[in-house]
Amino acid sequence: MKYVVTAWFWLLFLTTAPVLFVLGLVLFLVAYPVDPDRRWLHALVCRWCHVLWLHASPGWRTRVEGRELLPSGACVLVANHQSAADILAAMGLFHPYKFVAKASLFPIPIVGWMMSLLGYVPVKRGSTNSMGRMLDQCRYWLRRGMPVLIFPEGTYSQEGLLRFKRGAFQLALEEHVPVVPVVIEGTTQLLEGDGIWMSPRASMRVRVLPPLSPESFAPDAVTLAEQVRALYVDTLAATG
Repeated sequence: MKYVVTAWFWLLFLTTAPVLFVLGLVLFLVAYPVDPDRRWLHALVCRWCHVLWLHASPGWRTRVEGRELLPSGACVLVANHQSAADILAAMGLFHPYKFVAKASLFPIPIVGWMMSLLGYVPVKRGSTNSMGRMLDQCRYWLRRGMPVLIFPEGTYSQEGLLRFKRGAFQLALEEHVPVVPVVIEGTTQLLEGDGIWMSPRASMRVRVLPPLSPESFAPDAVTLAEQVRALYVDTLAATG
């Protein structure tokens, strides 16, 4: 059954991704004068990815909880990272944001081209210069009232939470915007790491926790990162 579901998903993806790109390009060109932040394009991509691709199998279930907690303006969304499928799961927030992604994804045909159209933010792991450019781009979007979404672990792990890097929290402190924890669970049931094989059954959940206001922030980014990571540990342990 795993092979059937995998073949069906990739067939669906390969036949519909070009359609999404063409529709997205037309929307980008038509709407840019009135929607330079590309909120409409992001909304299209979120619904396409989450509704069509993340529900490609009848055995896949995704619950999204706490959308009402998402601030209407600028904020830093932070999410734990378990699998490449986390990206599709986070699309289910149906909320405008600029996603910070590894730079190696952007040259990929169709997928990377769409990410560039959307104004998503590339970062090269281990590069100080790339990290500086990423932070500058995120500041630009935050100052336009646009949330940014960052995986503070930097990469995914199926062995538990990695240490949270300080970049996301440094942004929140400097720009005086809330940090919004987003807890993602169950994506490893669907896809392990970067593998291609899809499980016929998966139960996934995306939960938005209450925003942490600037007034409650720790005095520095490192301490804040540790405090938010501890919140994740407690939250995941309570449901594990």
